[in-house]
Amino acid sequence: MNTTTNKPHPAVAAGTPAGGPSGKALEFLAFKLGQEEYGIDIQKVQELRGYDAVTRIANAPEHIKGVVNLRGIIVPIIDMRIKFNLGAPTYDQFTVVIILNIASRVMGMVVDSVSDVITLSPEQVKPAPEMGSVLDTEYLIGLGTLDERMLILVDLEKLMTSDDMGLVEKISA
Repeated sequence: MNTTTNKPHPAVAAGTPAGGPSGKALEFLAFKLGQEEYGIDIQKVQELRGYDAVTRIANAPEHIKGVVNLRGIIVPIIDMRIKFNLGAPTYDQFTVVIILNIASRVMGMVVDSVSDVITLSPEQVKPAPEMGSVLDTEYLIGLGTLDERMLILVDLEKLMTSDDMGLVEKISA
């Protein structure tokens, strides 16, 4: 993972996988949306960038902010605050775009802020509670606990549903 300072994460620099077989520690990039803290698999993260203006795409859903040109690659930008229905987003010096590589596609995910990389053992990951039809927990890996912190662990593959991925593919084309 490259941060804005272009320092690779130690696990990436050493060439060691950040997850691997079950029983091994898993690494998650922790980020905030509103008051909640979320975590995503660090292996899906390509780099972190500050929020820049995007080029809007006509008739795109509200959560797809538009696209940016990232070193010659057109990257769709998805605002997670809008996608998760967490109220109107505000873009400031803490707003971060996480550039992801999911299913051989590059996309950006706008979050309120990024805090750190957290290593969790399988014992620290609890299954997501069943919420019935009130909340779709299909995209959750579970809840990660580290001391007093609790992270909502998101499965990016499932979150970017086939409809979203299809739309992302159309925008990138």
